[in-house]
Amino acid sequence: MTKLDQIRAAEAKLLLSTYERNPILFVGGEGVHIVDENGTSYLDLLSGIGVNALGYNHPVIEEAIARQSRALIHTSNLFYHEGQAELALRLTECTGLDRVFFANTGTEAWEGALKLARAYAGLKRTEGVNIGTKFLALEQSFHGRTFGSVSTTYKAKYREPFGPVVPGVEFVRFNDVADLRAKFSNEVCAILVEAIQGEGGVRPLTQQFFAEARSLATSTGALLIVDEIQAGMGRTGKWCAYQHYGIQPDVTTLAKPLAGGIPLGAMLCTEEAARAIHAGMHGTTFGGGPLACAVAIAVIDHIEKENLMAHATEVGDYFQQQLRSLAARHNAIVDVRGKGLMLAAELDSADLAKLTVSEMLKRHILINCTSDTVLRFLPPYILERAHVDTAIAALDEIFTEHASAVGTAQTPTQILGDPNHG
Repeated sequence: MTKLDQIRAAEAKLLLSTYERNPILFVGGEGVHIVDENGTSYLDLLSGIGVNALGYNHPVIEEAIARQSRALIHTSNLFYHEGQAELALRLTECTGLDRVFFANTGTEAWEGALKLARAYAGLKRTEGVNIGTKFLALEQSFHGRTFGSVSTTYKAKYREPFGPVVPGVEFVRFNDVADLRAKFSNEVCAILVEAIQGEGGVRPLTQQFFAEARSLATSTGALLIVDEIQAGMGRTGKWCAYQHYGIQPDVTTLAKPLAGGIPLGAMLCTEEAARAIHAGMHGTTFGGGPLACAVAIAVIDHIEKENLMAHATEVGDYFQQQLRSLAARHNAIVDVRGKGLMLAAELDSADLAKLTVSEMLKRHILINCTSDTVLRFLPPYILERAHVDTAIAALDEIFTEHASAVGTAQTPTQILGDPNHG
């Protein structure tokens, strides 16, 4: 048996059956490439589902890990360490918000945001404000796998096996301002959005919808909570995707690329919303540990020093332009969308989308398919135009060979999906 065969056999016996893995054993990486056990290099346009912002084996991350591991890896949140305040300062400057709660993952950060919204509504009620406990989330939303997060996640396949989920959530049609207005009332404690939906198919909010959500929340004292777990920390060319709209939320959540591969999430809020939380109400053992904070500080500083957000904008614009040129040559591509290095090409067939991911893998290029028909691209921020050209040439070849032979799928299958929010 090969080493891969041995690992697959052991996992089949020992692990809970939560993932359908591709039969590849990765052992290393460099830059935008990840390497398997045979030494084959793959161009990674998925970056660990949006996590590896600086790619693989980056010296800035290696140095931060080595330096901090020699000093202090963990101490509980019962005591101080040097990293949290320093990182919190950077994050408040990045987001325009005032206070931070550190978590381990995106879904845990989202749980914190939901708890804060309910607690803040409770505080407002004691102050005489008529406000309820209901959440408005969006159709096609994805916020994670824990109970609160999955309750605000739209697709039934994520929620129904675990029902009944947390009550008090209603879903609004995506970008439908009239539906938002109709479902909003003083029973709502928070409106929950992603500025650009990730798992939902890389779909941006319209300016009108986002502005209306902000206006409605303000009108009653409800919170506007923006999930930036996939779109945030520079991926779209700004620290947060909501900054493209000029709209400021009351709460936001960050995770995936925050510490460049080390698990770390964060929930940020305004000073006003923070009034609802006092010592003992919420907490975590591992969130915001010394190692994760040190790496996140190094990642943020490197993004700023190397102007990687401007680079993400420039290379992302080129990538999107090339995808649009590809769409002009292939009718199978029905839409191209996204911002910076968070991009998607929607196809007219779920079968073709599945096939394309498989064919790209054969060509040693990693992408994935989300929402059945959407090819999603979340490459490291260090991607170059030459890498884009390689991917576009491969896609052109695949569509030329296969698009006309694949009909529209009736029962789509998703592979390489997002296994969690963090």
